[in-house]
Amino acid sequence: MATTDLSVHKSSLEDGLKPTSIDIVQELQGSPTDGGSEQEQRPPDQFDDRYCTTKWEIWAYYAYYIGNNGLSLFNFAPTAFQNLLSQAAGDRGTLNFAGRQRSVNSIVLLCNGISFAIQVVVFLVIGSFADFGNWRPNILIVLSVVAYAIGFAWLAVHEADKWHVGVGLYIVGLIAYQTTLTFWTAAFPGLARNTVEMRNTADEYAAGRISREEYDRADSMKRTQLSNVSFYVQSVSELFILGVIVGIMFALNVNASEANNNWGLSVLIAFASGVWLLVSIPWFVLEKRRPGQDPQGNNIIVAGLNQLFRAVKEVWTLKQSLIYLIGYFLLGDSLNTTVTVISTLQNNIVSYNSLELTYVLLAGIAAQAVGIYSFWYVQRRFNLTTKTMFNTVAVAIILLDGWGMIGIWTQKFGFHHLWEIWVYQVYYGLLVCPWYSYSMIMISEVTPRGHEFLFFSLFSIIGKTSSFIGPLVSSAIIDASPTGNNSTPFYFLFALSLVSFAGLAFFLDLRKSQREQEDFLRKKLEGLVQ
Repeated sequence: MATTDLSVHKSSLEDGLKPTSIDIVQELQGSPTDGGSEQEQRPPDQFDDRYCTTKWEIWAYYAYYIGNNGLSLFNFAPTAFQNLLSQAAGDRGTLNFAGRQRSVNSIVLLCNGISFAIQVVVFLVIGSFADFGNWRPNILIVLSVVAYAIGFAWLAVHEADKWHVGVGLYIVGLIAYQTTLTFWTAAFPGLARNTVEMRNTADEYAAGRISREEYDRADSMKRTQLSNVSFYVQSVSELFILGVIVGIMFALNVNASEANNNWGLSVLIAFASGVWLLVSIPWFVLEKRRPGQDPQGNNIIVAGLNQLFRAVKEVWTLKQSLIYLIGYFLLGDSLNTTVTVISTLQNNIVSYNSLELTYVLLAGIAAQAVGIYSFWYVQRRFNLTTKTMFNTVAVAIILLDGWGMIGIWTQKFGFHHLWEIWVYQVYYGLLVCPWYSYSMIMISEVTPRGHEFLFFSLFSIIGKTSSFIGPLVSSAIIDASPTGNNSTPFYFLFALSLVSFAGLAFFLDLRKSQREQEDFLRKKLEGLVQ
């Protein structure tokens, strides 16, 4: 098979598909825009039987996400960390960290920002390995092992005088969680496009019975299905895991003393890590190692950096892709920081009680399962676009920040009461959690075919960059507040969410993006055959 420009065929190679330069030229030049043509036409994707997605592979993919649910390193580890900080700070309420006295919430936000800053470097260094050869599965396995180790290490850190160790576990744990999630997510386009359903759709297109628009719609819906179902399966399974955790908390009698509660949090993190380890094994075994690019004799890291530079350069020629990139940067930053700020407020309200936090999470995860299923059902039932669903989530994020902003001026409302935490968890699960599915689907909507992994790499790095700016700014806002008001970051977050949503709602046009992508590919391919 002769391919003269690997950048054009990158995702196809990684997805196990086999287009050649001539194939795509013929497809672009001869593809009718409306259905009913009986003329033979090449589908955008060609299939290799070796990489056909099986039912067991898909369920193994879902199973990994059941384990990588965030309970260990994203939910309870931050609580354990903040709990130790609070006990170490005592009545003073501050600790010496990073060269000055800081409040507990400020330290948490600063560590969050440091973690995401390191993630940017990690993705620049090892992210390139995921795009060449068969490295991505190996990277996921290694990072997962690091995550398991961090989770089990919390068993040794449950006393206030070890808060310095907690800083390291918290930062490295967040890095391990976020990077494993990214490399796991990177597999879903390949799984979706190698299913039997998409093969049949390609046959329909080749026979002229459906249009290119219908083919692309089927492709989009298949990716949406895989992303949403994985989220739904994870949410339902997480309810059972939390049910077991409640039993463990009672067995440890966490309400009996501060020491028992501290130990309970550490045991909970380790238990969730053990579940993650067990359910991830099928994915490590059953994932088909679909080949990536050949670096063509270049150093893999250099090839990866060149690839990133190319993505940055190419996105400027795709105006709609650039608009979403900017919006994703701003809105993602706002949401990530909002969740962290609310989490610190929540922990103060429930006094770090591990049993109370588990009950609250049960409500949130149940709402999350209902939310993602409802979004997927409504989209299919009314044939709504991905952007419509995405905009719904964006409005929910704005309202969430508005809710928190009210708490700056009054103690009656704005994440100051236990009942608000319960309402927040349900609201977040129903209306905000679908962000984690639809924001990824939107990336695929604005990415030229054949450039998926190139652009996913770019968006991942941009996302991590945005994720450390917000916490650092919010930490500075709290420190600058005369009263140390922990709700003051909501000024910044509300404005950030509103501006980013307005830009996406009024300027992002997915149909125009499709035309830009087609023009981009045509110009690129004409350059290849000259």
